[in-house]
This record gives sequence, C-alpha cells and structure tokens, in this order.
Amino acid sequence: MFKLIRKYCTMKPPTNATPLHDVDIPTKKATFGMGCFWSNDSLFGATLGVVRTRVGYSGGTTKNPNYRSIGDHTEVIELDYDPKTISYEELLDMFWANHEYGLTTKLKRQYQSMILFHNEEQRAAAEASYKQMQVSCNGQLRTEIVPAGHFYPAEDYHQKYRLQGHKDLCRSIGLDSSKLQTSHLAARLNGYLVGVGGKTQFEQEVARLGLSDKQAEYVRRELERNEGGGLAC
Repeated sequence: MFKLIRKYCTMKPPTNATPLHDVDIPTKKATFGMGCFWSNDSLFGATLGVVRTRVGYSGGTTKNPNYRSIGDHTEVIELDYDPKTISYEELLDMFWANHEYGLTTKLKRQYQSMILFHNEEQRAAAEASYKQMQVSCNGQLRTEIVPAGHFYPAEDYHQKYRLQGHKDLCRSIGLDSSKLQTSHLAARLNGYLVGVGGKTQFEQEVARLGLSDKQAEYVRRELERNEGGGLAC
C-alpha cells in the first residue's frame, strides 16, 4: 500500500490547482485515544474548527514505538484546533460519543480509551466530563485521564489512511509524506471521502479548500455514496 501511495502522491499537481494545505492561525492541541486511530482521523479531520490531525502512539514509556512494536503505548490522535470555532468541551463530547470499541469494554493497551491533557484547563474539563459519563456508564467507565507526554507519529501509511486509498486524488492535490501530518486539506478530505461532515458543510467550504471542479465533483460523489455508513476500521 505505502509504495503505491508514494508513487502516485509525489507527482506534481496540475498547475491551476491551489490546494489549501497550510492554515496559519493560532491553535490549541488536543490528544485522545479512542480505539483504532484511522476512524478518529476521519472523524476529527472533517470537523469545523479542527485545523490539522496526525495519528500516533502515546501514553506509555516504551521508546520509539511503532505499529509492530507498540509497547505500552496507545493509538491516539493529536489535533490542532481553533478555540474560536470549536471548544475543548465540544471535542470531549465527540470523544465520548465516538469510541469504536465502547467505553466500558476491557481492551488491550493499544486501544485504551484515554484523554491526554495538555494543561490544567483541559485536565479540569476532562475530569468534569468523566464524572458525568461515569454516571451514564453505571460506574464501569474504563477511560484514563493522563498528562500528554511524548507523541510518536505513526508510520506514513497510517496518516490520512482513507484519503491515501484515492491515489489519483492524492496526486492531483500534491500530497506527499511531508504533508500527511500538516495539511489542512488532507485532514478535511480524509473525512469527507468516507461521508463525515455531510454534503451541506462540504458545499459551504469547498471553494476555500482550493479544489478544482473535477476534484470537488469526485469528493462530492464519494461523500454522497458513503455518508451515514459508519467509520469502523
């Protein structure tokens, strides 16, 4: 998979394309463990207010983990968000509502439910929301709340996994390994292509994303085909 993606995604885009890869605004960081990180990357990537996403490993002590040797780490998503558009509390609501394997199921460490806070404000918000969810879960909640430690980015083939399955689109927007963790457009498309965000939202922001008419129509078709289909890995 990765070799094929590199072959197509490193080709130059058409000269008339102006993809919105870089968004230079003040952001804050949030990190969550919610099960398989492919689904989370699509979920948050198409969320208004989220600027960039990257998936990786964190929460443990093992040095330099990788997918085949993750050690005591958990699969997590790290995102940069605009607090003027979306609040940390709203991100927490999404966290609680979108666990692929549930909130009370005992899982291996790789898929642990986890909130990794970056400051005391996030810690307080996480703990308050945890107390509310604990009531709903009859005291069986297995989520951990821990300080955000070192984040190890996952291998390239895990980043924007759903988008990378669309080789020609990757090529046409100039997506290469240097942009997989930083591109705003890649984050958005990684969600839209599997139906996240919805057609109305896509139409409202498609012009600013810098897609050509052909690219936009391709994404539109995929969005309509997949909307409501779920995000299971």
